[in-house]
Amino acid sequence: MAPAIADGRVVVAHLGSGCSACAMVGGRSVESTMGFTALDGLPMGTRPGQLDPGVVLHLAAQRRMAPADIERLLYHDCGLKGLSGGSNDVRDLLASEDPRARLALDYLAYRTALAFGSLAAAMGGVDGIVFTAGVGENAAPVRAAHCERCAWLGAELDPARNARNAPLITADASRLPVHVLPTDEERMIARHTLRVLRQHR
Repeated sequence: MAPAIADGRVVVAHLGSGCSACAMVGGRSVESTMGFTALDGLPMGTRPGQLDPGVVLHLAAQRRMAPADIERLLYHDCGLKGLSGGSNDVRDLLASEDPRARLALDYLAYRTALAFGSLAAAMGGVDGIVFTAGVGENAAPVRAAHCERCAWLGAELDPARNARNAPLITADASRLPVHVLPTDEERMIARHTLRVLRQHR
C-alpha cells in the first residue's frame, strides 16, 4: 500500500485501545515495543506500558495488594484511563478540557516518540512511519502530536492531509513520509489460522 517505503526501514505504530510499535526492515519485524505480555511497551487505553518492576513489588509489599488485584489494576485501570482519571476513549480525551485528559494524550505522544527513536536506532535509520488502528487511523490531533515530536527525524506534517486522514499526511517536501493505512486484524488472523490448519492436516 506504500510501495516507496515497503522494502525499507519502517516504523509501524498500531494505536488503538492497545498500542504497540514495530520496526520493519524489508517487510519483516526486527524489533517491537511488545514484551512478555501486552503490559509492556507503549501506554494503552487501560494498560500502563513500560513499567518499572519495582512498582509491582511496591504494590505487593507496601500496599499489601494481592496478585489478582495488581493484575486487575495493571490491565484495567492504568494507561490513558488512569492518567485521565476515568476515560480510555481518545475521543473523550480530545473533547475534554480537563488537564488530566491533556496529560494522558501528551504522555502517549511522548512515550511513542521515544519508541520511534529506539526503533529507528534498531534499524540504523528510518525511511517511513505508518499509523494504523482505530486511533492511528482516525485521530488527526493525536497523529499531529506524534509527528511534531518526530520532526527531528524529518517528518513535516501537512495539516490538510492529516485532517482528512489521507493515506500520506506529510508534506511533499518532507524528508520522512508518514502514512495512514487501515488495518484488518481479523482478516490477518483468519489467514494465519487457515495456513496453520492446512499445514497440520
